[in-house]
Amino acid sequence: MAELSFDLVVLGCGVAGLSAAVAGAQRGLRVAVLERATREERGGQSRFTEAYLRMKSHSEVTDDFDTFLAEHSGYYQDPDFVAETLAERSQWSAQTRALGSVDSSVISTFAEQVPGTIEWLKDNGVKFDFLPTQFLTSTQPRLLPVGGGEAIVEALASKAESLGAEFFYETSGRQLLTEGFTRVSGIRALSREHGDLVFRGAVVLASGGFEGNSEMLSRYLGPRSVFLRPVCKGAYYNRGEGIQMALDVGAAPSGEYGSYHAEPVDPRSGISEPSVFVFPYGILVNKQGLRFTDEAPGTVDAWYERVTRQIYQQEEGIAWVILDQKVKEVPNYRLAIRTDQPAIEGATLAELAAKLGLSATALQATVTGYNAACRPGTYQPLQLDGVATEGLLPPKSNWALPLDTGPYLAYPIISANVFTFGGLKVDEHAQVINCDGNPIANLYASGETVGLYFGNYAGGTSVLKGLVFGRLAGEAVARQRGLQ
Repeated sequence: MAELSFDLVVLGCGVAGLSAAVAGAQRGLRVAVLERATREERGGQSRFTEAYLRMKSHSEVTDDFDTFLAEHSGYYQDPDFVAETLAERSQWSAQTRALGSVDSSVISTFAEQVPGTIEWLKDNGVKFDFLPTQFLTSTQPRLLPVGGGEAIVEALASKAESLGAEFFYETSGRQLLTEGFTRVSGIRALSREHGDLVFRGAVVLASGGFEGNSEMLSRYLGPRSVFLRPVCKGAYYNRGEGIQMALDVGAAPSGEYGSYHAEPVDPRSGISEPSVFVFPYGILVNKQGLRFTDEAPGTVDAWYERVTRQIYQQEEGIAWVILDQKVKEVPNYRLAIRTDQPAIEGATLAELAAKLGLSATALQATVTGYNAACRPGTYQPLQLDGVATEGLLPPKSNWALPLDTGPYLAYPIISANVFTFGGLKVDEHAQVINCDGNPIANLYASGETVGLYFGNYAGGTSVLKGLVFGRLAGEAVARQRGLQ
C-alpha cells in the first residue's frame, strides 16, 4: 500500500474543498485534493449550482443573516446551555461544547468572514454581480458569481494547481487514520488507478452530505426518502463517507440529520435543477386531485422550501401545479420554470385530469371550490398583494385568481434533495469537535459535511458556508504548521 505525505489532505473538490486547498497552498502547505469524480466532472454539486449568495452588497451580508441562522440553530434548547455560550468557549461545560445545535460563535464567525472571503475570491479571479434569479418574488437579495458555481470551481482549482497542489481524481476517502482517540494522522483512500493509498497529513473533510447514499437517507430521513431525488447529477457523488468516518472516530454530530434542503423540481427532466417555482400563481393538487397547502403564503424565495416539504408528504411524494392562461401575463414568468419539459395541456379540466392520471370529478370539484373562494382585489403578481381566498381550507394568501381561462396547464413537482442537513460539529476555526466537546487534532470540515441547519434552510448560505469554512480550515492548518 503506497503512502504519501502532505501537510494538508482535502477530501472533496467542490467550493469547500478547493477553498481549503487554495488557502493552505497560498501559505506554503503541500496540499493533496482527493476527488471521487474525473477531472472533467470535478466539483460535485458546486459545479452545477448557480451559487446564490445571501448578500445585499459585495461587502455586506443581508440584515437577517446571523439572526435567521441563530433562530434555526436547534430546537427547544436548554436555556442554561444557551447562557453558557455567551462566555468564551473555554468556559463552557463539556455538555455545551458537544451539543448537536449550532454554536452562536460559529454563526457570528461565519457572518463576519463572508466579506473578506468574497474579496479573496475576487483576488483569485471570480467575478460577482446581482443577476436575475428564478425567484419572481423575493424577500432577500442574492449576489451571484458570474458563471455560477462552475466558475468558482474552475478558478479555485486552477489556482490550486498553479500553487502546486496535487489532485487525485477518481479517488475516494474510506477511513480516517488516528493516533489514539484525539488526533488524526491522515486518511486511507481508494484510487481507481492506484488502488489503496494512505495520505498522511491534516485532513479537511469537504465531501458533501449523504444525498447520494440511499442507505443513509433511509436511516436518517426514513422510508419516504425513496421519493426524493438529488437536485443534480453531481449530488450522486455525495455518499456521506466524510461524515461517517468522522463519526466513527468520535466526532460530534450537528444539524438536523432527519432533514434536508427541499426544492420543487419536475421529475420528468434529467437536467440539473429542473425547478418549478411558478406554483404561487396556480393551485397544487395531489394524487387525489385535492389541494393540501397554501401555495402562496409569502414571497417564493422565503416559502418554497416549506411548500415543497408539503409536496413531499403527499402520496408518492408528488403533486401537480394547475395553471390557466393568465400565468403567461406574469412578467418574466418563464424565469420561474427551469424544467426542459413542456407543460401538460388540456382544453378542459377533464382533459387535463386524464393526461395527469387524476380523477376528473375530483379535479373539477377542487378548482370549482377554489374559484368560488377567490375574492376581488388589486392583483400585483410581482409583490405580495393579499389577494386571497375566503372560507377555503387550506387558504391561498396571495395571487388568488380564479382558474377559468383555458387551455389549462400543469407541471408535475416532486421534492429534490439539494443537500442533507446532518453533519459534523465544528468550532470557529472549522476544526471538528468530538463527543466530549474537544477539538480533534488535525481534523477539519467544511461545506455540507458541516451540520449547520435545522428546520428551514437559510437560502443563499450553503455555498458561502463552504467558501468561508474551507478557507478557515486551510488557514488553521497553516497556523498549526507555523505558516501565516
